[in-house]
Amino acid sequence: MQARREVIEPFPGPKAERSIGSLFSDLARETSLLFRQEVALAKAEVGEKVSRLGVGAGLLAGGGIIAYAGFLALLAAAVLGLSKAVEPWLAALIVGVVVLIIGGALAWIGKNRLTADNLAPRRTMRSLQDDAAWAKEQVR
Repeated sequence: MQARREVIEPFPGPKAERSIGSLFSDLARETSLLFRQEVALAKAEVGEKVSRLGVGAGLLAGGGIIAYAGFLALLAAAVLGLSKAVEPWLAALIVGVVVLIIGGALAWIGKNRLTADNLAPRRTMRSLQDDAAWAKEQVR
């Protein structure tokens, strides 16, 4: 999703005929434009973070389902082992453990992607700090 960007015209050179009203009008227009651009950046960044959140949640859910399938295979291995006490249970046990390891790894990766630190809109915050520093510089 691309945000619509408006181009700010460069400031005209200092002219004696510019009134205070004109300067305030320019300031209001440029402040409004800056605010709209910051909102567009925040929307784009939050959209990206929500997409990552969805992927993390999907991996977590997939890991849970695979771990559950591994648990069922381990139960089947226990049943086969107790009922026959021969080799088929060993194969089921090995498959169950492998499935559990895969499910656990997917759940761990999904959990790590769901941390709050990964969801912070860093670019927007940095841009707002830069804008505040620029505004302070202009006031001096």
